[in-house]
Amino acid sequence: MIPLRRLATLTLLATAAAAMSAAFVSTARAEELVLYGAGSLRAAMTAIASDYAKATGNSVRTAFGPSGLMRDRIEAGEAVDLFTSADMGHALTLRKDGRAAAAVMFTRNRLCAFAKPDARLEPASFAERLLDPSVRIGTSTPKADPGGDYTWEMFKRIGRHHPGAFATLDAKARKIVGGSTAADPSDPDPIASAFARGDITVMIAYCSGAEQRRQATPDLQVVPVPPPYATGPEYGLAITSLQKPAAIGLMLAILSPEGQATLARFGFDPIGQPSGEEH
Repeated sequence: MIPLRRLATLTLLATAAAAMSAAFVSTARAEELVLYGAGSLRAAMTAIASDYAKATGNSVRTAFGPSGLMRDRIEAGEAVDLFTSADMGHALTLRKDGRAAAAVMFTRNRLCAFAKPDARLEPASFAERLLDPSVRIGTSTPKADPGGDYTWEMFKRIGRHHPGAFATLDAKARKIVGGSTAADPSDPDPIASAFARGDITVMIAYCSGAEQRRQATPDLQVVPVPPPYATGPEYGLAITSLQKPAAIGLMLAILSPEGQATLARFGFDPIGQPSGEEH
C-alpha cells in the first residue's frame, strides 16, 4: 500500500505532467503569472522568474516580504499563482485551508550570526558570547517571519545546554526586521542601520544573505550557527491551481536542475541538483 504522503507526491507529478502535455498541444498564448515570495528569496526568485519569462514568453510579476505577512495578503484575497515561503508551515497552511492545490519543499537555508569584531563571536564559545551582556542581538520577528521562528528555536536549543539562557536571549533580542512595525519602512537596509547606530553587535539571519551583509557592513564576521543549536530552514512552495500550465511550468523551473543551480548561486542549499557524475 502506498503511503498517503507518497501518493500525494505521485498525484502532483502526474497532474503536472498532464498539464504540461496540454500546454504543448494548445495554442501558444503568453500569460502573466504572479509569484509572492519570502524576502530572503528576492534575488534568487527574480533571476529564476526572469529566466522562465525569457524561455516561455510568460511574464512573472513578483512581490516579496516576510513570509507570514505575505501569507496574510493571500488569505486576504490577493490572487497569486505561486507562493515561495521561507518555511513549509505557511505553504502547508494554504493547502490545508484550500487556498493552494499543492505544496512542496524546494530548497534549504541555514542560520548564521553576522557579528561585529568586538562581539568576539566564535563557534567554540557561541552561546557564551551571545549571553554576554555586552553583546546586543538583532533578529527577525517570530510569527511574521520564519527567520524569527528559526532564531527562537535556536534560543531554545541553547537553553537546553545552558539553563536559563532562553529567558536571557528572549529578553535581549531586538526585532530589527520581519514584522509590520519592526523597522522604519523608508529604510532600505534596517540591519545595516542598526549596526551603524550601535543598536546591535550581532544579527541572526539566513546565511544566504552573507554577501549583502558584507557589502553593507564590510567588517562583519560570518559565523554559522554551530550544530548543537542549528535549526534547518526548509523552504516551501505552494501552487494555487493545477489547472494552469504556465504556473506549473514556473514551479517546475524552480525545481529543475537549472533553478536549483540558481538557488545555490544565491547561497541556498539546493535539494534537487544532480551529482554531476555521468551515468
